[in-house]
Amino acid sequence: MEQLLSDIQLILIGGILMMNVYTFTLFYIDKQRAIKHKYRISEKQLLICSFLFGGIGAWVSMGMFRHKTQKLIFKLSVPIAALLSFVSIMIVLFYLT
Repeated sequence: MEQLLSDIQLILIGGILMMNVYTFTLFYIDKQRAIKHKYRISEKQLLICSFLFGGIGAWVSMGMFRHKTQKLIFKLSVPIAALLSFVSIMIVLFYLT
């Protein structure tokens, strides 16, 4: 039986998936800290994680938790980061053998 995805594809997709879960969790933690007036995760860290293949998780969490939705930098950059994450997944699936 032929394997649908190569080992390298599985590793890369798994890494991208884990980065999205991590970024989603960071946004959730930051939202909870904001509600409790606690020490926050820096916007720089949130954006860096978004652009390090966590854009989809960031975009989903912004919508789910209504977090950082009023900040122009997040409204502009997170969808771009999500698009880059999506394109990366497509490249891994269809062009990397």
